[in-house]
Amino acid sequence: MLTAVLAWLAALGVCVSAVLVGQSVRSAPRRRRRRPAARIGLLLSLSGPWLSVLAALGYAALTGAWLPAAAALAIAATVAALTGLVLAPR
Repeated sequence: MLTAVLAWLAALGVCVSAVLVGQSVRSAPRRRRRRPAARIGLLLSLSGPWLSVLAALGYAALTGAWLPAAAALAIAATVAALTGLVLAPR
């Protein structure tokens, strides 16, 4: 039980740091209108980690596999932030 709680706390920490990376993408100065890929990247880097939390919570609640869901959350939040950063580098 304690392991699952610590894993979820660590995964939520990863999620918060991924959102902070998304905030840095959003706060970058814009010179012109964003391309469609950059808009998708911005949306993904800001909301992707939180959508990962909802998906992992739903999976864990349905299956009872809290520890694997926390690990999947950490991976999914990182992938969402990095994908958003690649699509909207500035």
